[in-house]
Amino acid sequence: MVLYVDIDETICQSPDDRDYNYADPIKENITKINKLYDEGNTIIYWTARGTVTGINWRKTTEEQFKRWGVKYHDLKFGKPAYDLIICDKSKRIEEI
Repeated sequence: MVLYVDIDETICQSPDDRDYNYADPIKENITKINKLYDEGNTIIYWTARGTVTGINWRKTTEEQFKRWGVKYHDLKFGKPAYDLIICDKSKRIEEI
């Protein structure tokens, strides 16, 4: 199964000012997603980091993933910035 996973407020808590350098990992949620990876699922993180500001957060995010022990196959940027997504294939991290 191919799973797209959001980063902020899913596997980490980000500051209100969106300075992602200071994001804190949510270890329980990282463990859940890593388990899905270990079970053979393809994990793709898709983020809106920098979508509005134009700041390139790739290096910071990759360093955080390494430090936090995040397992993944791909990291994609350019996710649209929105307030709510309505989709038939969505789940909240609490539902996993």
